[in-house]
This record gives sequence, structure tokens and C-alpha cells, in this order.
Amino acid sequence: MSSTAQLSARERITSLLDDNSFVEVGAFVTKRSTDFNLQQKDAPADGVITGYGVINGNLVYVYSQDATSMGGSVGEMHARKIVNIYDLALKVGAPVIGLIDSTGMRLQEATDALNGFGEIYLKQTMASGIIPQIAAIFGNAGGGLAVMASLSDFSFMESKNAKLFVNAPNALAANYKEKCDTAAAAYQAKNGLIDFVGSEEDVLTQIRELVAILPTNNEDDASYDECDDDLNRQLNQIKGELSDTSKALKDISDDRYFFEVKPEYAKEMVTGFIRLNGMTIGAVANRTELTDDAGKATTKFDGGLTTAGCEKASSFVSFCDAFNIPLLTLTNVNGYKATVEEEKTIAKASAKLTYAFANATVPKVTVIIGKAFGSAYISMNSKHIGADMVFAIPDAQIGMMESQLAAQIIYDGESAEIVKEKASEYEKLQSSAEAAAKRGYVDSIIEAEAIRQHAIYSFEMLFTKRENRPAKKHGTK
Repeated sequence: MSSTAQLSARERITSLLDDNSFVEVGAFVTKRSTDFNLQQKDAPADGVITGYGVINGNLVYVYSQDATSMGGSVGEMHARKIVNIYDLALKVGAPVIGLIDSTGMRLQEATDALNGFGEIYLKQTMASGIIPQIAAIFGNAGGGLAVMASLSDFSFMESKNAKLFVNAPNALAANYKEKCDTAAAAYQAKNGLIDFVGSEEDVLTQIRELVAILPTNNEDDASYDECDDDLNRQLNQIKGELSDTSKALKDISDDRYFFEVKPEYAKEMVTGFIRLNGMTIGAVANRTELTDDAGKATTKFDGGLTTAGCEKASSFVSFCDAFNIPLLTLTNVNGYKATVEEEKTIAKASAKLTYAFANATVPKVTVIIGKAFGSAYISMNSKHIGADMVFAIPDAQIGMMESQLAAQIIYDGESAEIVKEKASEYEKLQSSAEAAAKRGYVDSIIEAEAIRQHAIYSFEMLFTKRENRPAKKHGTK
């Protein structure tokens, strides 16, 4: 792969795809409009290079906007070329990758350009849930292009030169670029719009990796790989990793592989892809600490569900369900984050998370690794909303709330000694993993070191899962 600081539109394609695999489509297409002296302006390929090729042998369709050709602006024929690529991709069931670098709408073509944007949006919508869509931003992606990037399943940004915005920073009331660069990659990643930020070379490498682990479409699954890791490998270090579940998921996965999605957004919720016995698995996990390489906590979280965390997880779960990717959940939640700001949005957000898990028909396995309290626990892929297999480690707590608080409420006015005694009794009868297992809400109590082997065996058992649901057009969440 080229290490050039700023690649051309064509170089980005050749760096992304396997060597000598790119076949260009529509190389001679150019603008038709002659308004405002457009006939005097040269527009090679009408500002976008389109075609197909392979990544690790997997067919993909690509469009790459060329900022040197009329700024890569989107006009009638530019949009038509992108739409054509989508049509081909939908016919054969292959991912579409958009490499974005554009000044935006071509003003000289006005309503034709607007129509072009609309046609692209329509194709992206029709392709949603059928083929994976990936967008990578290397220059400007303003206005309608920001919508294009957001309609994709995964979005990447180059860290230095890329800009993503609906309204430029200077156009925002009481703001300007030097005060807060709202178009910057770091800002958009922190707020959840972007999945990965890095150098140009890093972005292209990450896209190649993502394509390799995803199915090519919603029917034909090419996301399996050979597994050389021991299926019964014991996770001897995992007890020290359960607070930072990004590390726990790496340990669980084949050869410690983990592709994290939106790592800078809602860090109290971890989402990403792992492999178990060579199978791609979508993973969702609560996180109570962010730790460094030495295992020292650098950031602590209170263990409550947040609006951002719910939205991050729900969109990820919906993607996995659309493409038949099984789901593994590591649950450690003590309720909802309690702030005035969260109270405005958390009910809706947790409803979306609950809906996403309950609506998903793929194999679903949950491991309760800590606390599982209240309706927040229900939302985290519990048995109550359709998880196929639920495990808990021996010291997991499952119930309404902390046993001490429950005893204080039930035995209000009693002595501290009685409350303490009843708290111990409540924990045993109502809040332990054993109590939940006796009621059938937990299928098995397992040691933390055995999470990997139990997860693998469960997904193998559920491989042919079929689930019939009531007929409907679609849900409303």
C-alpha cells in the first residue's frame, strides 16, 4: 500500500483493492450541462472514478471522488455513475465503498444536482440491510455528502484533512472553527458519527479488514475463516479484564482478534466484531473502567446505561441482525445513569436498545459478568426479551437492585441489624445467579475462565436457528 501523505482518487482505489484488480466503469462519462460556461470546463470522469475489484478475493464496488476534477462536485452525471455502481452491487450482492472528497453540490447544475443527491439517497436506502455500505472521508464532506456518509453502515475519516459537516463551524451561532472545529474527525468520532479515525493509509487498511470479516450481503455469507486457536482455551486473565470489556472480548476471541466499532463514542458501551471458531460474531458489552496496557484504570464509569451507549449498541445490533451476524453480550449494568440531561432522552434510547435486541432473530448469547439490575438489565439482551442462551459467572448479581437498598425499603424503620440480616437473605433468595438459574432466567452458571468455550459451543448449537415472527411491514423503533 502506498504511504503517500495525500493520495489521488485513483491511488486510493488501487491502494484499497488487491493488486491489479480494479476495473473502471464509466470512465468516459462526463457532464451534459452547458449552463454558466460549463462546456469550457474540463471534468474528467465527471469528478468521480467508479468500478469494481476485490479485497482479499471478495468482490466490492467502489466510487472515489476526484477533487482535482471540478472539486469532485456532485452533478447529474456524477450522481448517475454512483447510482449505477449501486445497481450493479445490488444485482450481484457485493459491498459498496465510497471514498469521499468533494466540494459538495455542483451549483451550475442546481436542480439536476439535487435530483442526483436524491437518487443516491434512494439507492442507499434500498441497499440498506442487503449489502454492506462503507464510506471513507478524505477531504470535504459537507451538506448532502454528510447525509451520504451517515446513510452508510460504517464511516471512516482521515484524521488531518477530512471534514464532515452539515453546517460549517463558522456558520453555527456563537461558534467558529478555532473555538470548536465541529467538522473535525476527532469531534465527529467523539459524538458517534464516525467509526474509525486514522491516517489515510490506516483508514484504507481498516476498510480492508472490515470487508474481510463482514458477509458480502444479507444472504451469502463469506465471513468465516479457519480457526487455529484452541476452542477450549481457558481465559486465565479474564477476571482482571471484566471491568474493561474491550480487553475481555479480545481474550475471548480467536487469536485475540477484536475490531472495535466507534471506540471514541460512549466508551461505557463496547461494540465490535470478534471471531469464535472462525465465525464473525457481533459483540456488545457494558464497561465500568477504561484501563491502560498495564491494567491500571484511567477512566471509571458508574455502570449505568446512557443515552449514547444505548444508541451506539442499538444501531450495531440492528446491523448484525440484518446481515445474520450472531450476537454475544457481556452484561454488567446497575441501572440507568441518573442526571437531568439523561432523563430527557434515556427512556427513548433504552427502548430502542430493548427493541433492537428483542427484534433480532440471529443467535443471541448473553453472559452476565457482574451486576444485572432492574429494567436496564432486561434491555441488555436478557432471557426475558429473547436471548437464546444466558450464562452467569458465580458472583453475578441479578435482580431488582442492590440487596442492601432493597432491604432498607422493605424493612423501613427496622434496626440496622435486621436490615443487614434481611439484605443477606434477599441477596441469596432474589439477587444471586443461583436464584435466577433456579427460575430458568439463567441457563448455566459458569466460571469466567470458561466463557470462550461455552460461547463457542452455544453458537455452534444455534447455527441453524430459525425463528418465525408475526407478519408485518416493519417495526416503528
